[in-house]
Amino acid sequence: MQNSFINLLKAATVATLLSSNSGLAADLAAGKADYKVCAVCHGQTAEGNTTLNAPKLIGLSATYLERQLRHFKTGVRGKAKGDRFGPQMQPMAATLDDAGVVDVAAYIADLPEPVKKAKSKVKGDAQAGAQLYATCLACHGAAGEGNEALGAPRLAGQSDWYLLRQLQNFKKGVRGSDPTDTYGAQMRPMAALLSDKKSQKNVVAYINTLN
Repeated sequence: MQNSFINLLKAATVATLLSSNSGLAADLAAGKADYKVCAVCHGQTAEGNTTLNAPKLIGLSATYLERQLRHFKTGVRGKAKGDRFGPQMQPMAATLDDAGVVDVAAYIADLPEPVKKAKSKVKGDAQAGAQLYATCLACHGAAGEGNEALGAPRLAGQSDWYLLRQLQNFKKGVRGSDPTDTYGAQMRPMAALLSDKKSQKNVVAYINTLN
């Protein structure tokens, strides 16, 4: 049954990905200039800032970053009841026009990753998490590398506290409830498979072991 679900998911997401291509060429210099506003929270090298609830952005693809910026810009994200931190991003995304979204996303995706791994904030049982992650790898990959064709972002090396929060948001319907959020809707039943916060922490702890 799980394989059937994944096959249907692949067909739907590939079609959505092809239809959402902006077709705009990125200007990295313009993206660098626009990113100055983002750097206030996300850091000069997009390393993230836990204190400001700003996740790490390095390592995410330009396609995924574009999609999330547009979601914040149009209210697909950040307006759901119970979303404490999403509304912070809405006015920031609103400052970018279509070209700006493409430029900033491309600039972030082009940034070099730091050699030193970010310090883990989430504690859990990685061994137990490995078993639970078996469901996630169909889309996000065995190494947490993500899958562009499925709209699944890279998880390995990302802010673990943010991953935990998003799992909780998907599970509660804070994220993925908007009818136009195709990829978010796919994540909701997956997050629902994690019965409690302990299992969510275990999965994130396992993701922390991935390179």
